[in-house]
Amino acid sequence: MATKHEQILRYIDELTIGEKISVRQIAKAMNVSEGTAYRAIKDAENKGYVSTIERVGTIRIERKKKENIEKLTYAEIVNIVEGQVIGGKAGLHKTLNKFLIGAMKLDAMMRYTGAGNLLIIGNRTKAQEYALKAGASVLITGGFDTDEHVKKLADKLQLPIISTSYDTFTVATMINRAIYDQLIKKEITLVEDIQTPLDETVYLTLSDSVSQWHHHNRETKHGRYPVVDQSMKVLGIVTPKDIVGQEINTPIEKVMTKHPMVVSGKTSVASASHMMVWEGIELLPVVDDANRLIGIISRQDVLKALQMIQRQPQVGETLDDIVTSQMVLSQGKTKGEDYYSINVTPQMTNHLGTISYGVFTTIVSEAASRVLRGYKKGDLVVENMTIYFLKPVQIDSVLEIHPKVLEVGRKFGKVDVEAFSEGSMVGKAMMMCQLMDRQ
Repeated sequence: MATKHEQILRYIDELTIGEKISVRQIAKAMNVSEGTAYRAIKDAENKGYVSTIERVGTIRIERKKKENIEKLTYAEIVNIVEGQVIGGKAGLHKTLNKFLIGAMKLDAMMRYTGAGNLLIIGNRTKAQEYALKAGASVLITGGFDTDEHVKKLADKLQLPIISTSYDTFTVATMINRAIYDQLIKKEITLVEDIQTPLDETVYLTLSDSVSQWHHHNRETKHGRYPVVDQSMKVLGIVTPKDIVGQEINTPIEKVMTKHPMVVSGKTSVASASHMMVWEGIELLPVVDDANRLIGIISRQDVLKALQMIQRQPQVGETLDDIVTSQMVLSQGKTKGEDYYSINVTPQMTNHLGTISYGVFTTIVSEAASRVLRGYKKGDLVVENMTIYFLKPVQIDSVLEIHPKVLEVGRKFGKVDVEAFSEGSMVGKAMMMCQLMDRQ
């Protein structure tokens, strides 16, 4: 039986795109308290079903697929630019495909303006009217209003007119930044992207016996299976070591490992891999908010995903990408004498003009990671790091990073890192990393 929260989410999901909702309306329609309705609406907003806009309310929007994450709705634009909607509220759920700045004469501007565009413009009433007729929405900068007949046209065509107090350059920068952030989020691989779905997942129930495990083992050649109850809630997991020496009639409930580690679909693959290494487990059940089984991920799934991430070209660069891409390897005479050099650019410095602690930490950990990969193939995550900042490093200095592997085991590696600038030591670090074998 679905909970009230889940029933409300399903109700919101089934609403038509563009429909307006409120806490009171949901509470009345679903016969629940306003507090329950409010929590469900907030959850729906986090999941991308609805968007709340100041002075407009909460409206049902189209949930974006991951491949279209770089596209924004007009409702999101209103929140990004902290604007107010002065016309065409019914079209806020629509998606824009590009934005353009109307800094040219009217006839020239209209050659570039088409349906699904967002025209960023000042208080040029004629240009606003022409843009609406061409199927484009309008974003008015500088806090200006527009004429009443333009607002009526926007309402008729269901194309939003948004007014913001920011200038054109700031607005364009804010929208661009929002799209860029979305692209970076798109690159973060989540468990839901790689999981084996429920219809392909083999699982056991509490009523099964050990003989059922042997049957699944012969068919799938796998040894680890989640155990669920009648409502599909994960209660345990069965592995070959649980089965050894057990009679075939023994109930699964008596041999299973209770309270297994689970992950949600929104967990990042990096977090899941860390969990698998740390706990030494091969399979993780994937569950929803109510702890119901929705799939599984294996160690092989995680490793494939991590390798794919490394091979993909970067669409949106993070700060780490910008810093580490500038590290240049210099070959030493022997394997342990290789070092990395990097030029300290203005972006890497703090308010004092010296290299920032965060950037220095990133450089040190990246150098250690690279040198460890030379000894042991696989993926790794930093477990512990101690850094000594001995001297400040000035802007435009060349930093030399000398990583030295102290010990490499099956699951852990220890690295000593020394940093030099102009011949003198400026920093030193000791690191311990977790290693994940590629099996």
